[in-house]
Amino acid sequence: MSDYSKWEKAKASKDLKELTDIQYQVTQKEATERPFSNEFWDFNEDGIYVDIISGEPLFSSKDKFDAGCGWPSFTKPIDEHFIISKKDFKLLIPRTEVRSRYADSHLGHVFPDGPPPTGLRYCINSASLKFIPKADMIKEGYEDYIDK
Repeated sequence: MSDYSKWEKAKASKDLKELTDIQYQVTQKEATERPFSNEFWDFNEDGIYVDIISGEPLFSSKDKFDAGCGWPSFTKPIDEHFIISKKDFKLLIPRTEVRSRYADSHLGHVFPDGPPPTGLRYCINSASLKFIPKADMIKEGYEDYIDK
């Protein structure tokens, strides 16, 4: 089991001034980056995606799929503990926003139109993510997630 306290401590040590403008706008102001022109929409290496601020492990490349929407899409989080869902009423119809637990970063939204086995599509902004290649996961402290 993961020691969840280390992610809360990691958030406290991150200076938001280190973020690019788009990373700041997405994670702190709930902006949405442009489809088909973001870092991970068509990225297909083995590894995990973590919160850009806290490093919380969020999604595995094993659960990534091409939804044709222009943003990275996943069928499920790598560990439900790190994802907070809440209703978003910013558009005409309510959506379910997803945020990281410790950094409280806006990640994107989850929709009920994904493939089996979950039927979910976590549509995530690349600007909220950092990619950790599988070869670096142990060195970076993500050994608990290497087989997820």
